[in-house]
Amino acid sequence: MEKIHTEKSPAAVGPYSQAMVVNGLVYTSGQIPLDPATGELVGETIEEQAEQVMKNLVAILEAAGTTPEKVVKTLCFLTDMNDFAAFNEVYAKYFTEKPARSCVGIQSLPKGAICEVEVIAEL
Repeated sequence: MEKIHTEKSPAAVGPYSQAMVVNGLVYTSGQIPLDPATGELVGETIEEQAEQVMKNLVAILEAAGTTPEKVVKTLCFLTDMNDFAAFNEVYAKYFTEKPARSCVGIQSLPKGAICEVEVIAEL
């Protein structure tokens, strides 16, 4: 088992790792739209926040030695399912291989974020 950490993605806001590598797979922790340099929330719209989430995930995947094209599963959380279509527009730019996915509506996320995404990827 290997812990993954990169300064190009925000530090964990709790007692967890950005990602773990086990048996050739990378499991990321859920990423919310935080600026890696400041730890502050980025954007107010779903498009702005989703874009930052994807950038954070790409940085973690790269630190682990993989890419979004190798993602096999995503789990997405939205605080407003009315944002589903707009979220998908941003998501589709990053996950072109169309991995398996779950997308659920939830009441709230840390720091007032409106979306969060975690992934599982091959190395």
